[in-house]
Amino acid sequence: MNRNLISRSSSTRLLSPLALIVLTGLGLSVASAQTSSQSPTLRPANSATATSGSGQYYFEFRSRQSWDYGHTFVVFGRVGEPPSKKNVAGLSPKGDDPRMWVMGHYVPVPSDTGWTDGDLEDKYTTSRYRVLVSKEQYDRTVAYIRQLQAKSTTWSVELYNCNAFVADIAHFMGLQAPSSTWIYPKVFVTNMRKINTGHPEAANELVSENVKEMSNPTRDGRAMINAGLIHPNSAPAGSASPPHVTIGAVRVSNRPASSAGGSPGE
Repeated sequence: MNRNLISRSSSTRLLSPLALIVLTGLGLSVASAQTSSQSPTLRPANSATATSGSGQYYFEFRSRQSWDYGHTFVVFGRVGEPPSKKNVAGLSPKGDDPRMWVMGHYVPVPSDTGWTDGDLEDKYTTSRYRVLVSKEQYDRTVAYIRQLQAKSTTWSVELYNCNAFVADIAHFMGLQAPSSTWIYPKVFVTNMRKINTGHPEAANELVSENVKEMSNPTRDGRAMINAGLIHPNSAPAGSASPPHVTIGAVRVSNRPASSAGGSPGE
């Protein structure tokens, strides 16, 4: 698999009306570029690690940059040993065809549930939260992850995305997860870290933090080009006119997430 940081991004699913408020009046234009041996030059990301728990094994919840709005996933293993691709779990559209990513904004598409390009590269990491566990806890959680991977056969922006996949793992471990999964991956992981490390007030900051991330000039490749931080000629080949989808404005609604009008970005 080539450096495909762009077609492996993930979206967020609405679990509460809170996320609709975050996206009110916003028209999100999102795109996925073609695979290339060259990636946009991204600024070093904030990869500071907060750790909780104890034991010789770990689960590290991560978010990373991509060409659109990012990806949320979990890396796991034994402390002190470098993780391999088999030690990564996350939900994303299957394969490298960006059309699958586009289709997933409208209907569920086949999914991949393991490593995606860029997951183990620190320079793309935007947030992380590590939880230390015993061998018994580790084995039990890995078994759950394998079961979750086996049954998570589709990816959908609205119905089940990478944030929702990671939230299921967190809940199995007895951790709290953000109240909405329809938020940027960086905000999702940062908020998870805070609410599980003695900052309960962070639950009330979810909206404001997501709004702040919307205007972050280093949020993704598109935002960096718009801010003049990188130039189109440094972007992956084919990104000048990639397949794209424009998501219409999302309106505030008190209806359940499954029936709420509008559709988020990934």
